[in-house]
Amino acid sequence: MTDSQRQQPSNRQLAGKISERLTHLIAALYPDERTRPGYARLAKEIRETTGGKLSGTYLWELATGKKHNVTVEQLGVLAEYFGVPPEYFFNEEVADRVNAQLRLATALRDAKVRSLALRAEGLSSETLDALLAMVDEARKLHRLPSVDEPAQDNGAADAVTDRRDEMAGPSRPT
Repeated sequence: MTDSQRQQPSNRQLAGKISERLTHLIAALYPDERTRPGYARLAKEIRETTGGKLSGTYLWELATGKKHNVTVEQLGVLAEYFGVPPEYFFNEEVADRVNAQLRLATALRDAKVRSLALRAEGLSSETLDALLAMVDEARKLHRLPSVDEPAQDNGAADAVTDRRDEMAGPSRPT
């Protein structure tokens, strides 16, 4: 077996990645499990939004890792709906970049986090460094994990946030 054959993931490993990443995207779009739609309703939304063909059963099978044979077309439909590049489902580097963007979008859903970010805009670099150090210490006190710097390109995060906002209807100012 050559090195390149060892580095290539098996079909089962790819299916596991697709399952994990699809579940992650659904949770990012619908963070509250109580209001998260079932797979049938989500598949219907995907079909209506993208025109792609995807059943609720098939979506469930992909999300739970029970299905291992996904087509490029179906990956494209999922990528279009969630606003991520198709490579997100099988490329570690792309997935890491998109997940960093999703973490940022998720954090910015909180009105107080947005308010803090807006208030910090315009402050000097030294002041921002001091504020970051204070926030890092506060996270330690609350036993929260450290936060890596988010990626600069917010395309995927914006797409998931936009999709969530479209479904929620008009927003009220905070």
